[in-house]
Amino acid sequence: MDIQTERDNGTLIAKATGRIDGVNARDFEEALKAAINTDDNTVVMDLEGLSYISSAGLRVILLIAKTLRKRNAEFMLCSLSDPIREVFEISGFDKIIPVHASREQALAAIGG
Repeated sequence: MDIQTERDNGTLIAKATGRIDGVNARDFEEALKAAINTDDNTVVMDLEGLSYISSAGLRVILLIAKTLRKRNAEFMLCSLSDPIREVFEISGFDKIIPVHASREQALAAIGG
């Protein structure tokens, strides 16, 4: 699991690659928390390079979403592969967290 971050017009884009499972979910959570600044109003998680996510990884994403929601910050996911999208659909997380087909679509949806 690797996380790379960049900023685009005040939006934090966090790109996760590899696998997120019970072994590294805590590292994933700590990396995200460290990357998110208190003044970030929008965070986009780009999951294009994610090959696997376990329930522990889903839990981290939900915790981050709740934390950002309390701050009135936007949080969305983008670029999910079919297997990862299916996990989010089965878990119902796609009803809780906005999911966009591409990074461009996610960035276009900010503030919408």
